[in-house]
Amino acid sequence: MATASAYEAKTHLSELLRRVKAGESITITKHGVPIARLVPMVEEGKRDVADVIAAIQELRKGVTLGGLSIREMIEEGRQ
Repeated sequence: MATASAYEAKTHLSELLRRVKAGESITITKHGVPIARLVPMVEEGKRDVADVIAAIQELRKGVTLGGLSIREMIEEGRQ
Protein backbone atom coordinates (compact mmCIF):
# COMPACT_ATOMS: atom_id res chain seq x y z
CA MET A 1 0.00 0.00 0.00
CA ALA A 2 1.36 3.40 -0.97
CA THR A 3 1.65 6.31 1.44
CA ALA A 4 1.51 10.07 0.97
CA SER A 5 2.01 12.88 3.44
CA ALA A 6 -0.85 15.28 4.11
CA TYR A 7 1.02 17.95 2.15
CA GLU A 8 1.53 15.62 -0.82
CA ALA A 9 -2.13 14.62 -0.66
CA LYS A 10 -3.17 18.27 -0.71
CA THR A 11 -0.93 19.25 -3.60
CA HIS A 12 -1.36 16.09 -5.70
CA LEU A 13 -4.95 15.09 -4.93
CA SER A 14 -5.92 14.63 -8.59
CA GLU A 15 -3.04 12.21 -9.15
CA LEU A 16 -3.85 10.28 -5.97
CA LEU A 17 -7.51 10.01 -6.98
CA ARG A 18 -6.48 8.71 -10.41
CA ARG A 19 -4.39 6.01 -8.73
CA VAL A 20 -7.22 5.08 -6.36
CA LYS A 21 -9.66 4.87 -9.25
CA ALA A 22 -7.23 2.40 -10.86
CA GLY A 23 -7.57 0.21 -7.75
CA GLU A 24 -4.69 1.32 -5.54
CA SER A 25 -5.13 2.10 -1.82
CA ILE A 26 -3.17 5.02 -0.39
CA THR A 27 -2.51 5.80 3.27
CA ILE A 28 -2.23 9.48 4.15
CA THR A 29 0.15 10.35 6.96
CA LYS A 30 0.74 13.44 9.07
CA HIS A 31 4.21 13.68 10.63
CA GLY A 32 4.69 10.02 9.73
CA VAL A 33 1.54 8.85 11.54
CA PRO A 34 -1.23 7.26 9.41
CA ILE A 35 -4.40 9.35 9.67
CA ALA A 36 -6.54 8.35 6.68
CA ARG A 37 -6.80 5.90 3.84
CA LEU A 38 -7.98 6.50 0.28
CA VAL A 39 -9.55 3.34 -1.10
CA PRO A 40 -11.58 2.60 -4.23
CA MET A 41 -15.36 2.73 -3.87
CA VAL A 42 -17.12 -0.61 -3.88
CA GLU A 43 -20.67 -0.56 -5.14
CA GLU A 44 -22.65 -2.60 -2.66
CA GLY A 45 -26.16 -3.84 -3.01
CA LYS A 46 -26.49 -3.07 -6.70
CA ARG A 47 -28.72 -5.81 -8.08
CA ASP A 48 -30.10 -6.60 -11.48
CA VAL A 49 -33.74 -5.52 -11.88
CA ALA A 50 -34.76 -8.97 -13.12
CA ASP A 51 -33.26 -10.54 -9.98
CA VAL A 52 -35.19 -8.15 -7.74
CA ILE A 53 -38.47 -8.87 -9.55
CA ALA A 54 -37.87 -12.62 -9.27
CA ALA A 55 -37.16 -12.24 -5.53
CA ILE A 56 -40.40 -10.30 -5.01
CA GLN A 57 -42.39 -12.89 -6.95
CA GLU A 58 -40.85 -15.68 -4.86
CA LEU A 59 -41.71 -13.79 -1.67
CA ARG A 60 -45.35 -13.40 -2.79
CA LYS A 61 -45.88 -17.14 -3.38
CA GLY A 62 -48.54 -18.49 -1.07
CA VAL A 63 -49.61 -15.05 0.18
CA THR A 64 -53.35 -14.50 -0.24
CA LEU A 65 -55.92 -11.93 0.76
CA GLY A 66 -57.79 -14.49 2.81
CA GLY A 67 -60.70 -14.68 0.37
CA LEU A 68 -61.30 -10.92 0.30
CA SER A 69 -61.36 -8.97 -2.92
CA ILE A 70 -59.49 -5.72 -3.25
CA ARG A 71 -62.86 -3.93 -3.61
CA GLU A 72 -64.01 -5.40 -0.27
CA MET A 73 -60.80 -4.26 1.38
CA ILE A 74 -61.24 -0.74 0.00
CA GLU A 75 -64.82 -0.56 1.24
CA GLU A 76 -63.82 -1.89 4.66
CA GLY A 77 -61.12 0.75 4.89
CA ARG A 78 -63.65 3.51 4.23
CA GLN A 79 -65.80 2.59 7.22
